[in-house]
Amino acid sequence: MIVSPESLAIHNSALVLDTHVDTPQRFVDDHWDFTGPLDGGHLSLDTARQGNLAGTFFALWPEPTQWRGRYAHRTFALLDGVLEQIERHPEALALCTTPAEILAARAEKKFAVLLGIEGGHAIENNLGLLRIFYRLGVRYMTLTWANSNEWADSSGDINDPAIPHHNGLTAFGREVLREMNRLGMMIDVSHVSDKTFADVLEVTRAPILASHSSARALTAAPRNLTDDQLRAIAATNSVAMANFYPAFIDETWRTTWNAQRSERMLAHKALQAEYTAKNQPMPHSASDRLDRSFAARLRRAPFVSLIDHIDHMVRIAGIDHVGIGTDFDGIPSTPEGIDSAADLPKVTAALHARGYNSEDLHKLLGGNLLRVFSAVQAAAGSKS
Repeated sequence: MIVSPESLAIHNSALVLDTHVDTPQRFVDDHWDFTGPLDGGHLSLDTARQGNLAGTFFALWPEPTQWRGRYAHRTFALLDGVLEQIERHPEALALCTTPAEILAARAEKKFAVLLGIEGGHAIENNLGLLRIFYRLGVRYMTLTWANSNEWADSSGDINDPAIPHHNGLTAFGREVLREMNRLGMMIDVSHVSDKTFADVLEVTRAPILASHSSARALTAAPRNLTDDQLRAIAATNSVAMANFYPAFIDETWRTTWNAQRSERMLAHKALQAEYTAKNQPMPHSASDRLDRSFAARLRRAPFVSLIDHIDHMVRIAGIDHVGIGTDFDGIPSTPEGIDSAADLPKVTAALHARGYNSEDLHKLLGGNLLRVFSAVQAAAGSKS
């Protein structure tokens, strides 16, 4: 994708925000530095600057198998890893907990570091932990990951009869949402089951976020949003962020990837045995390398698949209710032409070529997220 000078000017004048990257695992498990060379990842300070990425939500994801019984412990470790980066590089990075702080970081030419929890199991059924995470800077929580927890059902295992489910949210799950509303923490519905999504809309009195989900009408991944859900996002002044993972944006890639599943699971089981023998949790970097080796066997998803998803989401939900949540550093492959955050101007250029103007693109690239973030914080402070 060739980026024209006009498209590049639009991109570089925008406040570009990404709502989901899995980079914290690199800080903790690989002792990698955000200001150093990219070294196989998707995001670094240098690539962010090249792509005019002003800030991102770093996902704190306690993998549910490796960290069973220690979910909060792992989440705190990941949070510490992010905060350590800020402490080492205060001239380049700034922890941001409000929209105003994002704008201030931009003015100071600092990268805005934001925090989100991926998977409600991280709070271990404890509202006190939820509040502590908020006090330490966490500003959204994805209610589930691919695993259902004790109070919310996930899309990832909803059809598994061996997993206990709750028909959406439990009474405690509804209490979690009310407390998130009171705190001013965004409720993230990426990964949740359709019934959980519907229950969220019944409970919340603030807009919601889908931090990294694409369109199910185009790619039949259960993780994606239906058109009705996209309309509900719009009706509640909320925002849905397009994911860059090929399995969520390209049906051919998803089908081929799923066909490898049995072989891939056997390879993961063998890899897991190596770490079990050492009495160690398997780091994400190890499983990621394995998944990347399988993804490398497939032809990369066409770049146009990503643009088609963003375009479809806008046509259904409207220009005010869509953004980007790349899932960088958490996915084994990216679409053709997107190798790192440095390539984000290509997305702007492709949408510009489809007729999106500067105002539209500024909304998609960060403005819509900033509006929802502000609305959630404005609604905070009441238990009603």
